[in-house]
Amino acid sequence: MTQTVELPLWILILILLFAAVTFASHFLFPSVRWFFRKRMERAVAQLNQRLQRPISPFKLARRYDMIQRLIYDPQVAEAIVEHARKGNLPENVAFETARRYAREIVPSFSATAYFTIGTRVAKWLSQSMYSVRVDAFDREKLDHVDKDAAVIFVMNHRSNMDYVLVTYLAAGTGALSYAVGEWARIWPMSWMIRAMGAFFIRRQSRGALYRKVLARYVQMATAGGVTQAVFPEGGLSLNGRIAPARLGLLNYIVTGYHPGARDVVFVPVAFNYDRVIEDKFLIAADKAGVRRFRPPIQTLLRSFLRHLVLRLTGRFRKFGTAAVSFGQPLSLAEVLLAADGDPTEAVGAALMARIAAVVPVLPVPLLARILLQGEVRSTAHLAGLVDQALADLRHRDVVVPQRDSAAVTADGMAILLSRDLVRDSDAGLQVPTETQDILHYYAASIAHHFEAVHTPELNIP
Repeated sequence: MTQTVELPLWILILILLFAAVTFASHFLFPSVRWFFRKRMERAVAQLNQRLQRPISPFKLARRYDMIQRLIYDPQVAEAIVEHARKGNLPENVAFETARRYAREIVPSFSATAYFTIGTRVAKWLSQSMYSVRVDAFDREKLDHVDKDAAVIFVMNHRSNMDYVLVTYLAAGTGALSYAVGEWARIWPMSWMIRAMGAFFIRRQSRGALYRKVLARYVQMATAGGVTQAVFPEGGLSLNGRIAPARLGLLNYIVTGYHPGARDVVFVPVAFNYDRVIEDKFLIAADKAGVRRFRPPIQTLLRSFLRHLVLRLTGRFRKFGTAAVSFGQPLSLAEVLLAADGDPTEAVGAALMARIAAVVPVLPVPLLARILLQGEVRSTAHLAGLVDQALADLRHRDVVVPQRDSAAVTADGMAILLSRDLVRDSDAGLQVPTETQDILHYYAASIAHHFEAVHTPELNIP
């Protein structure tokens, strides 16, 4: 036992390396993980004291544990067996497919990333690019929402800035969990988005096993009280109008609810902008009839560099106003008591109606609508027409800007003229043929305020 053993140096190094890895994995890493997790738990406890809706334990669970819980769920297990039977596959192969789906869907939430990086970046981006305004906001009704309820913000989708704006505005309320599409799976963006608590969904997937894994995750998160944000239109509006709800995610939430369980409260949220950054790409996609659009990388790079130069030289001017309105909350428990027929359709119709009712009226959309309706002789004439339109909207109980018609006209015209969307000539204000599509896009966002209102057949107080 005391004899000397000679070994080549490389074998000694290899033995020491294995010993170091074994020591770290069995003793050091667990201790380090425990130390940082304790620090994280203390930080979250302090953070929860100032949030209106504390971060739920479900959201703080380890990603590995959540994946295991999901793939061993009884309903997912049944779907695995059915998938294996239909595909004539071994069950272990179907199980690994479900595991892959779960790993793709389940986020890895980091309170540090969300509240120290995400919300600060969201605030900076929002305030540096737009004058942010909150229009309709009934704080009393929102404050009276059951503190134990799972709150789901349901929003129209105008721009990718929607994510940024609602993250900034809801920073004092709690941490939101988003459903994001395939575009966000690109590394390293995917890591950051997972850390922000977002979960990935395949918009075009029709596989029963995938849908079951996704459905159970959404249902578990809802039952766990996770505050979520969903865009029921399923994508950005290509023509400016609010589209009917696609009922996939809403159906998962409605069918997963059991009477007597934690209530689910939907909060309608409506966005509108004086300028949507992606407007030309969206209009082109609408004309082509193809929802998927990929802006040329050269165009994106050129726009970014031009924007950077304007900022560095102090010549950048904000893109006008970005406004957000909150509609009347909708309790799922009340819907299920009052609705006849399919409750998911009732929820979808009621939510889209409530979103449409509070879409903010902004200078550019309002001026675009008026300019497209007929001849406008001058800016003064336009201001008079704006005054009439605002009076009509007030009569319809639509929330309008608090500024007078002259200020609204001046703000809108400054943006339209700077983008060369309107030309001021001796013959009056002219809309060039090549820019009419853009004005139609903005006018469409508030067109429903001037049309007959169709309320859904759902009598919810």
